[in-house]
Amino acid sequence: MSPCEPAERIGVVGLGLMGTALAERLMMQGFGVAVWNRTRSKADALLGMGAVWSENPLAECRRVLVCLYSTDVVETVLGGFRGALLPGQVVVDMTTGEPERMALLGVELGRMGIRYLDAPISGSSQQVRDGEATVMVGGDRDVFEACVDLWVSLGRKVFHVGPCGSAARMKLISNLVLGLNRAVLAEGLAFAEALGVPPGAALEVMTGSNAYSRAMDVKGRKMVERDFSSHARLSQHLKDLQLILAEAAGVGMQLPLTQVHRRLLEEAEAAGLGELDNSAIIEVLRLPGRQPRS
Repeated sequence: MSPCEPAERIGVVGLGLMGTALAERLMMQGFGVAVWNRTRSKADALLGMGAVWSENPLAECRRVLVCLYSTDVVETVLGGFRGALLPGQVVVDMTTGEPERMALLGVELGRMGIRYLDAPISGSSQQVRDGEATVMVGGDRDVFEACVDLWVSLGRKVFHVGPCGSAARMKLISNLVLGLNRAVLAEGLAFAEALGVPPGAALEVMTGSNAYSRAMDVKGRKMVERDFSSHARLSQHLKDLQLILAEAAGVGMQLPLTQVHRRLLEEAEAAGLGELDNSAIIEVLRLPGRQPRS
């Protein structure tokens, strides 16, 4: 599918790491972009790249991507823009949020003639910029198909997974496994250091062995080099784990490995690592005060 007509402008609401990456990717793919964020200064770099500021993208754009911290924030922001919503408009909620509330939001907006999709991204902000992320979409199939030009521009793989709320559930499932892969990699590299094995060498061997996971490609060098410049904040994944555990409790599951993971991230956040990349989890797994063997 070819990109949308050049005259169409896609709205992007929320300019955190992921929202900013989505806006950049859309512009790379030839879309016009109108952006809004509660803190306007976060839009400065995007405006310099050709985006335009909008006081209300929902009043100006037929299709709007919403990428915010939580479902609470989505409901608050959309509530402030509600008077601008128009029948036939498509709202694509890319927030990692609460599945049941997202499904109810779809029903509520549907009564107003608004077509709502939940479409969280699996991948870091850098993977989004590179077109290497995976997009999961929940909502009416015809609305999904009408936005195929967006999906092929934003991700390498795209899945329609069911009605509204389905993609939010799938994102939590994916994040559970992805996060544990990252945590296990961090523990393995910390173990290597403690045994006197250069972590770079350990990473190379594991990447070529049955221990491999894609987390090694995305986070391995960051852990080895202690480069924690943020592609996805540690505190954001802790929020996701809290959602995962709440959903699990609702169906009578305990998820013991995820509970351990949450405790590690809570320790990292208490140590002041919350705003760093989630690869910084390795810092709470390294032995305190222990220098690697020479």
